[in-house]
Amino acid sequence: MNIPASNYPRIVIVGGGFGGLQLARTLKGKRFQLLMLDQNNYHTFQPLLYQVATAGLEPDSIAYPLRKIFNRQSNLIFRMAEVQKVNTDKKIIFTNIGELEYDYLVIATGSTTNFFGKEDVAKHAMPMKSVSEALNLRSLMLQNFEKALLVDTQKEQEALMSFAIVGAGPTGVELAGALAELKKHVLPSDYPDLDIRRMSIHLIDMAEEVLPPMSDKASAKAFEYLEEMGVTLWMGQSVESYDGETIQFKKAKPLASKTLIWAAGVKGNLVEGISEAAVLRGRYKVNAYNALEGIKDVYAIGDVAWQTNTDFPNGLPMVAQVAIQQGKNLGINIKAKAQQKTQKEFKYKDLGSMATIGRNKAVADLGKLKLHGLFAWFVWMFIHLIALVGFRNKVITFFNWSYNYLNFDRGVRLIIRKFEKT
Repeated sequence: MNIPASNYPRIVIVGGGFGGLQLARTLKGKRFQLLMLDQNNYHTFQPLLYQVATAGLEPDSIAYPLRKIFNRQSNLIFRMAEVQKVNTDKKIIFTNIGELEYDYLVIATGSTTNFFGKEDVAKHAMPMKSVSEALNLRSLMLQNFEKALLVDTQKEQEALMSFAIVGAGPTGVELAGALAELKKHVLPSDYPDLDIRRMSIHLIDMAEEVLPPMSDKASAKAFEYLEEMGVTLWMGQSVESYDGETIQFKKAKPLASKTLIWAAGVKGNLVEGISEAAVLRGRYKVNAYNALEGIKDVYAIGDVAWQTNTDFPNGLPMVAQVAIQQGKNLGINIKAKAQQKTQKEFKYKDLGSMATIGRNKAVADLGKLKLHGLFAWFVWMFIHLIALVGFRNKVITFFNWSYNYLNFDRGVRLIIRKFEKT
């Protein structure tokens, strides 16, 4: 792997997501050799993946080169690599580009799509956890409209223009809203030969309400917005199977759809070699210091870490703020440990949650402050804009949002690479 020797303790950070970035920044200039490994050479701002999928943004608006982020951090080395296995007894990590020893290992690998054992759904549904998956989804949707121009029957057209989203959390709600905006403002002019009114958007969830983690007020308002925008809501329904053509429900009639988007659940992106005893509900059990119990000098932060407190007895939410705060706290604790000082228990500060449904339509729970409508929409845009990594990305995203808002358009409806389901 060609890593230079160092007399400083080596911290291997697996993953360049929100948690890994914050940890590395916290340890900038400190007496550690930081080695970050990621299978991609860029950081992805995942909250805006759905906008890439729905032609609102290009991928380079939400992705930023990891090497550029750390080009002025002399104590960090980046290698583009896929971690294959870890030997925690010998403190060795194995990758597709070689192996190396570590003093501290931090697993910040994030999450991956959880299909809950439904193999046919996993085969035919569309996940959206990475830039490449978002681009695949964008290509598939646009290809379906091109195919709808060529088929002979109305039934085939409607199946190609039917988009089902499983999961009514923030990702599912925002994706459904974005598709509804496309249907209303963009697609009629793009496809004048099609009756876009026949396009259908379905949001499916086992829960009886949308955005279940948020307040009742936010959930009810989001439900109202979605209905106003023409989204069909299938609440209290679970998907039993999907063959690429028809969705089978447990308690409802089948639904014909060529596109099923799975936003129903995630699980930790685990690393082989870590004891199964350290795993709970698909995530690594960590203590108040984000350390894996019984495994020396191994930590987990972000989506891959299972940590509880009195407000979240079923685990902290798998959101960016948890990863960022854990990354900062762990960096402080690793410094304290090296100096034989007292470490600080992690205390999660919930900064609130929000979701945007469409133009001038959003909901936000900011502590006791519950917002909806235009003001919540501006708050959502502002927070997401400042959270983007890189000045260029902020400018491009702001320009795209402004252009889309003023022109009722989405300018990146491009099939860059064709996608075919296998």
